Amino acid sequence: MRPIRMSNEIALLVGLAVGAPLVTHCQAQGPQAGSAQRSPTPESIKGKVGAETVAKGLEHPWALAFLPDGRMLVTERPGRLRLVEKGGQLSQPLGGVPQVAARGQGGLLDVAIDPEFGKNRLVYLSYAEPGEGGAGTAVARGRLGEGRLDEVKVIYRQQPKVEGNGHFGSRLVFSTDGKLFITQGDRQGYREQAQDLGSGLGKLIRINPDGSIPDDNPFVGKSGARPEIYSYGHRSIQAAALHPETGQIWTVEHGARGGDELNHPEAGKNYGWPVITYGRDYSGASIGEGTAKEGMEQPVYYWDPVIAPSGAVWYTGDKYPGWTGSLFVGSMQPGALVRLSLDNGRVAAEERYLGELGDRIRDVQQGPDGFLYVVTDEDDGRVLRVVPKG
Repeated sequence: MRPIRMSNEIALLVGLAVGAPLVTHCQAQGPQAGSAQRSPTPESIKGKVGAETVAKGLEHPWALAFLPDGRMLVTERPGRLRLVEKGGQLSQPLGGVPQVAARGQGGLLDVAIDPEFGKNRLVYLSYAEPGEGGAGTAVARGRLGEGRLDEVKVIYRQQPKVEGNGHFGSRLVFSTDGKLFITQGDRQGYREQAQDLGSGLGKLIRINPDGSIPDDNPFVGKSGARPEIYSYGHRSIQAAALHPETGQIWTVEHGARGGDELNHPEAGKNYGWPVITYGRDYSGASIGEGTAKEGMEQPVYYWDPVIAPSGAVWYTGDKYPGWTGSLFVGSMQPGALVRLSLDNGRVAAEERYLGELGDRIRDVQQGPDGFLYVVTDEDDGRVLRVVPKG
């Protein structure tokens, strides 16, 4: 599924027709000027939903995953994995978790359960792994036992490991055919490697659940390219979710000063970073060659100013009138739960909620009860249930 391309003028008319105040934006003129749809930066809406505390006392929780029995697994960035019982009680940290590089943006990151968890009890963790050369994103899996993970095995390591504490990614998403997507970052000081197919930095990865490489990956057998790469030219993808109807992966990645992007990456395609971007460097300097270049994909949608995205889910429940089919994204800055309504591959409207909490929302997931749950990335972080009001 590819987004429909249209001129800014037509896009504006379409946006007005569906009630979404689309804003056009160009940073460059002529052939390098992109035409992606820009967020209108709406204010957070109060009074429609609220948040109930399910669990608290977590140190910078990063991700949550629901078990079939309704309990949750939650990661804490310093390196702890805990169970959240149905009454909200936190377990002691589970044993067997790999050592993590808990510094800067690094640490224990995402958690996902195997699609066949009921049969194999396999849990997958992404994390910043220390090692020779510095650190890099890695993925391990283990079998959930009593108070620990057993038979833990590292199934993926980003190469090369480099110095620095930023841009590890990372989300884990299983596709409908059982493959595992791993989102990553460019490791901040090494952004040029996002365009290098011989490097794992700045890439979306696709592997089999045992760590082997699928035969149909786009760069299998191509000289100088890493076979695990699915798409490239990414800055730091910290939100990803599989569309429940199309099976297409959708991602949201961090820009620099502006330029957070919504994409639906396709096999073998180049998403531009750092050659093209709608953001600028933190110094205010321009990055790359503009906002568009032949052979590089435009984002479906972008944010300027940024939302600092982390965590995403397509909502399939019925607890919130009118929200079924929406894409929800966590925002850490300014802090909100972002709802996107899409129509034919384009964003028709954006709304924001829970801004009054003043918290960094790091992850959002749908529970088996049909409610949305978020985690707050704070020293005293919480798991919250999003509840309708009125």
